[in-house]
Amino acid sequence: MATRTQAQRDAMTVEIGYALLSAAVLAGVTFAAVTGPWHLLGASPALSKVMLVAGGTLAVVVFVLRVVHVLWGYRGAPGTQPG
Repeated sequence: MATRTQAQRDAMTVEIGYALLSAAVLAGVTFAAVTGPWHLLGASPALSKVMLVAGGTLAVVVFVLRVVHVLWGYRGAPGTQPG
């Protein structure tokens, strides 16, 4: 089993950071898009609670899917693949 070079480890670290950061931003936007209109319209407390749960659930799903999508497609940074 071949060991990874420092460049390969650094490239993977950057890719993981990008996946987590972009997933967090996308999850936040998703949560705001689902819950924001209900909050601004002054929905009933029961409906607001349901929308908060729905928004949170959808945000978690979007977060996980984004991380998996980015990391699944990662093939290594240019110049770090073995010859």
